[in-house]
Amino acid sequence: MKVAVFGQTLYSGVMAALLAEYGHQVYWCNTLKNHVLEHAYLQDVTVNRLLDAKQQSGFLSYCNFDELPLDMETYFFSFNPAEESTALEILKALKLRPIIHPKLMINASTLGLHGTEKFKAILSDDHWAYLPDIIQEGNALQSFVQTKQLIVGCMELEGQCIIQELLRPLFPRPQQYLFMPVLDAEFTKLSVSGMLATRISYINDLAVVAEKLGIDIEHVRQGMAADSRIGASYLHPGAGFGGENFSHDILTLSNTVSDTGTKSQLLSQVWCINEQQKEILFRKLWNYYHGDLKGKTVAIWGAAFKENTARIQQSPIHAMLKALWAQGVTVKLHDPQALPEVEKEYGHRADLIYCADQYEATSGAHALCLLTAWKQYWSPNYSELIKNMHHPLILDGRNIYNPSYLKAQGFAYMGVGR
Repeated sequence: MKVAVFGQTLYSGVMAALLAEYGHQVYWCNTLKNHVLEHAYLQDVTVNRLLDAKQQSGFLSYCNFDELPLDMETYFFSFNPAEESTALEILKALKLRPIIHPKLMINASTLGLHGTEKFKAILSDDHWAYLPDIIQEGNALQSFVQTKQLIVGCMELEGQCIIQELLRPLFPRPQQYLFMPVLDAEFTKLSVSGMLATRISYINDLAVVAEKLGIDIEHVRQGMAADSRIGASYLHPGAGFGGENFSHDILTLSNTVSDTGTKSQLLSQVWCINEQQKEILFRKLWNYYHGDLKGKTVAIWGAAFKENTARIQQSPIHAMLKALWAQGVTVKLHDPQALPEVEKEYGHRADLIYCADQYEATSGAHALCLLTAWKQYWSPNYSELIKNMHHPLILDGRNIYNPSYLKAQGFAYMGVGR
């Protein structure tokens, strides 16, 4: 098939790469801009490599809107909430083109409820379907291809047939598709995010209690994960979850419930627990130094909201920086990918030092705070840390270290619920 892809999201990149890999002719359109996007830069190395390979093989082309061929069979739209107006402009422009309808139109945008309905109002003669964005940043390709059952908002038989043919190389069996009305699928997407957020906030809530009782939450987590009814996914205590789409889904779901006249105490608590959790390392640091933080230097490892991405939307780094700066602390920050994003947000200032080397960040530090569980942080050179740091205090916001071993190396250690 000839497939047009609109939007610069990670989901757009994943679909463009995978569809091109399996022989579809994919045209990734750079919205309505005049210049051609020569290649896409996504914050996922694996996706970028596959995109480059498919462009070189000729199955993937980048083009502007005017260069998009008229004989597209499927159109794929993936936009974030801030880009809704751009998406509507594109649809209006498509309506003016001499296209033979109907075509398959797939909405994979994170606009919440009724997003597909807004799109369909412009191009009402086409087959419309909704595909929830199930991509996990840092594991983008595998999170899609390993989906056991794909949720699809589409009740038109012809639309279902085209979708199954489009995705047949990835999902060849009919039972791999869970078709439902569009609005049901949109609500399902929000509900899944709400459930995952609830698991994270629940284990973080337990961690607070466990710590006060002298219980290691890691033992509790492993025991819960061993129960086949629960499992280990999204059950890791830490410094709070982030991510633009994930956070937006939870707030949208909460607002949707409120709009029905029903107050969801659970959803509001899930959000509140997570926001409080983003300051947990600061509170531990404050207590350790009895509130005397002025003039101190704190090293932070990790700014991205999770490993294997450069994105910092809703990341704990924001709450941490603001709290530390309010106390007159100088921050030395390292992240293997996210420093340019932090610089865009905060610019250059005397109390924020960007460090290209993770050990450079610890020089003269009164504490080291770990916020993102990048692989390179898991097994540090402890002797170098001891030598570098002004005081050997490690605040582990992802519980990746062994407390007993660190203490034996001469460090003061604080984790989450440990």
